Amino acid sequence: MFKTVVTLFRGSVAAAGEELEDRTALLILDQQMRDAATAVERSKRTLALAIAQDQQEGRRLEATNARIADLETRATAALDGGREDLATEAAQAIAGLEADRDAAMTARTLFATEIARLKRQVANAEAGITELDRGRRVARAAEAVRGLRRGGIEAARPYESTLPEAERTLKRLRDRQIEAQAADDALVELDAASGPLATAEKLAEQGFGPRLKTTADDVLARLKAKRTPTA
Repeated sequence: MFKTVVTLFRGSVAAAGEELEDRTALLILDQQMRDAATAVERSKRTLALAIAQDQQEGRRLEATNARIADLETRATAALDGGREDLATEAAQAIAGLEADRDAAMTARTLFATEIARLKRQVANAEAGITELDRGRRVARAAEAVRGLRRGGIEAARPYESTLPEAERTLKRLRDRQIEAQAADDALVELDAASGPLATAEKLAEQGFGPRLKTTADDVLARLKAKRTPTA
């Protein structure tokens, strides 16, 4: 029994972890992409440093070759002038410069290899990030659509109203408005039939005072009065 409980607990923890990971997958992806972008930026800085150091070794190599060429010219002139001692001293300096030259050439070879590797690494990483960004946009859009669909079909929370409930509320409201309007109309008709205006109209019909309401006969008489007499 205890083993079953432990297994159930582990299963619940695993399920909760998977559910949390599913809910936060986009957040995790965003952070992972930021980490990847940071790593790419570090690689770019390393590449830039390697290029700068290679260029520095290149300038040093050019200067060393120039000094070697100058000393060789001078040493040759010293030999021609019978100053072998000076030529020997120049030869020793040239040997040291050639060692520096060889070291610079080796360094440039190493830098060239490393620069090529870093360029491939940066290019591949940037292409991967670009592809991931496309996928992230698609995943974000799909997640938004899924959320909209889920929001449309999920049962409402206890404190939220559903669409059918809202429709029923609107129907009740309209029914009450129709009843109220009907009552108002009936009241107006009642006033018209038995109120002071109705009494005044009855008196006018008997010739006691002017009419309060215009009738079709009144309109016809007015129109006849406005007619222009014909010759």
